[in-house]
Amino acid sequence: MAVTTRIRMLDIYRKRATGAYRGTKLLLLTTLLSSLGFSLIGYDNGLMGGFIDGPQFNRVFGFPRADIKSTIVAIYEVGGFVGAIFISFAGEVFGRRQSIALGAIIMIIGAVIQATSFELVQIFFGRIISGIGIGIINSTVPILQAEVSPKATRGLFVGMYCSTLNFGIVTAYWLDYGLSFYDSEFAWRFPTAFQLVFLFLILILTLIVPESPRWLAAHDMEDEARKVIGNLTNKEETDPAVVDQFNDIKETIIMEKAEESGSWSDFYKKDGLQSSRRLWTACAIQIFQQLSGINALIYYAATLFQQSIGFDSQKAGMMAGLLQTWLFVASFIPWYLIDRIGRRPLILGGIAVQAAVMVVQSALIYQVEHETAIKHTAAIGAAAMLFVFEGAFTIGMQSTVWVYPTEVLPLGLRSKGSAISTAANWICNFLVVEITPPAIQNIGWKTYIIFAILNTSFVPIVYFYFKETRGLSLEDVDLLFASDEALQRHDLAVQQVTAEKNTSNFLELEQLERVV
Repeated sequence: MAVTTRIRMLDIYRKRATGAYRGTKLLLLTTLLSSLGFSLIGYDNGLMGGFIDGPQFNRVFGFPRADIKSTIVAIYEVGGFVGAIFISFAGEVFGRRQSIALGAIIMIIGAVIQATSFELVQIFFGRIISGIGIGIINSTVPILQAEVSPKATRGLFVGMYCSTLNFGIVTAYWLDYGLSFYDSEFAWRFPTAFQLVFLFLILILTLIVPESPRWLAAHDMEDEARKVIGNLTNKEETDPAVVDQFNDIKETIIMEKAEESGSWSDFYKKDGLQSSRRLWTACAIQIFQQLSGINALIYYAATLFQQSIGFDSQKAGMMAGLLQTWLFVASFIPWYLIDRIGRRPLILGGIAVQAAVMVVQSALIYQVEHETAIKHTAAIGAAAMLFVFEGAFTIGMQSTVWVYPTEVLPLGLRSKGSAISTAANWICNFLVVEITPPAIQNIGWKTYIIFAILNTSFVPIVYFYFKETRGLSLEDVDLLFASDEALQRHDLAVQQVTAEKNTSNFLELEQLERVV
């Protein structure tokens, strides 16, 4: 049975590897698949914030308390955490493409449950199911994109995610805002069901795009890996560029096997590839993204404009939409920067500005809450600071947070490490989303001091601990971290494999001559 299944998988990948799409078209289709996955993340991030306080939603569920509503929003992050943990175990078995398809199917089920909900328990369940699906998707699409993108523009392709993610956020906000004028359940059921459009497109694309050549090579499907590389580069399998890229991948697999990289023990053991350091770096950047306070702004922008700044509900909704529109527009800036100035400068600059903004914001909100003589001016300044913060975030942290972990992780740990770092993202997201409303209500302006301290603490960690990966192939990143001893073991392993291959070829030739 196992042999039959293996043969069928090989046949599927062989057909997919020799498909009709080649070169730029194939790369763009893969990018479209990944971008839709991130648009969906953004859409779900912005979805609930636009109608959770509206009468159309609250009438159906009996006007739940504020803590229950915050849990309705935050429980999605728990599902994302569970989905990311699940795919950390199963992702290397399923492969990149099938993992994405599985996540989309699970999300379809969750979206239908949410859109048809009439009880709190039903919408809780639907939010968790959808969260599991999105946890699987956003653990996997950055890996697929990074493993098929050219090294010179990999940052651009993966960095496009922040624009598509922000497009999803702004779409959700304006759709919610436009439908808020309709006094019926349609105002929240339609936006909830609208995510099915993204999901069905994702499922269609998983039937078209190929599997990652690096995953194929790591699972002994070498012929298929060469064909996919040829299709992606629009070259024949025997082309020197294709052969060189495939050999680089194989040598990396050999080196990681020599270092016994790829197991869960790599989280704490010391090896020649610094696997532990690289795993924790991938987790750290995802944690920093969430603890910066960005999702307090995205999920609760309208609430912040009302409770912290003092706008009425209509003006708060419009300002929240404008804020997320600015987030989308600003996200195009790093397209030009990420492969020119690198990852570290963008991260460091963005975090430094975020820390400064939070300091200023706490002082301005203090003026508003204590109704000082400059209350009105301070409210305008506080609103402006939200725009500055989101601009700094999308240019710095957001543009790099999905490309850097996939670059820095070893091939053998890329699926596990990406999933675990994404799980860290989701659980910290849950923490921020859950505590923000009561924090704003109970300690007010001091909430922003907490985020100021957190952002400030990230700067020295990034400066001293993060390495630059701009312009390097994924295989070269291993060499960036490898010790001298690991490089020597790598060379010996390559020589041994080459010698064994030459001996095998000689024996085959000798046998053929005897037959002739």
